[in-house]
Amino acid sequence: MELQGIKNAGIIVTGAAQGIGEGVARHLASGGAKLALIDRQAETLTGIATELGAHWFAADVTDEASVETAISGAVTALGTINGLVNVAGVQHLGPLIDQSVSEFDAHFNVNLRGTWLVTRHVARHMTEIKAGSIVTVSSNAARVPRVRQGAYCASKAGVSHLMRVLALELGPVGIRVNTVAPGATETPMIQRMMESMGFGQAMLKGDLDNFRAGVPLGRIAKVEDVADAVAFLLSEQSRYITMHEMVVDGGGTLGA
Repeated sequence: MELQGIKNAGIIVTGAAQGIGEGVARHLASGGAKLALIDRQAETLTGIATELGAHWFAADVTDEASVETAISGAVTALGTINGLVNVAGVQHLGPLIDQSVSEFDAHFNVNLRGTWLVTRHVARHMTEIKAGSIVTVSSNAARVPRVRQGAYCASKAGVSHLMRVLALELGPVGIRVNTVAPGATETPMIQRMMESMGFGQAMLKGDLDNFRAGVPLGRIAKVEDVADAVAFLLSEQSRYITMHEMVVDGGGTLGA
C-alpha cells in the first residue's frame, strides 16, 4: 500500500549526509517528497542532494544562527514545510567516569539542543499553517542503560521526552510529533562502536558482561527498516498518532 501524504510534501531532513539520515532522505525522495537536506558535511551533502534533486543547506544544528538560516532557506525553497525528520546526532563511547567534559557536552549540544533548535524553528512555521508532522530519530538506548554509552543514553532519553512535551504543546494546532527509536543499525556509527567495543556477534547473541540482551530477530537493522518507520509516521496513514515512540530494534530491548 502506498503511503499517502509523502508525494510532493515539503520535508526537511537533518543529518542527511550519511547513515540513517541519508537513508531516510533516499526513501522519501523515492516517494516523491520535495526535500531540504541539512548537515554540516557540506561536500558529501552536496553530492547526495544533487543525486536526489533536493535542496541542501550546510548547517551546524548546535548554532542557532546557522539553524535559523538553514530553515529560512528551506522554507523559501520548498514553500510549505509539511514534515521534519531530526536525525543529526553524535556518539562518543567511554565509561562515564573517564569521559571528557567536551565529549559529554557534545551529546547534549548536538543530540538534544540541536534537535530542539531545529524543531523550534520548523514548528513556528508549522503553527502558521496549523499542520505538520515531526519525526525525531531517538534510540532504544533511551530506554535501557548501555555500558560505555552513558552520555548518549541520557541525551537520547532527553530527546524522547522533549518530543513528548512538544507533542502535547503542538497537538492543539494540528502538528503531530513522534519518535523512532532504532536499535543497532548498519551505519558508520554502529561500525565504529562494534570495532571500539569488540561486540561483533555479542550484539546479536547478547553479552552478560555488558548487561546486554541479544536481538530476537537475529540481525541488526538495515537503514531501510528505520526509514520505513519514519515515512509511516510522516504519512497520512498515521494521522491519529502523536506522542508515540516506535521502537525498531528487532526486539533487542525486550519491549522496554
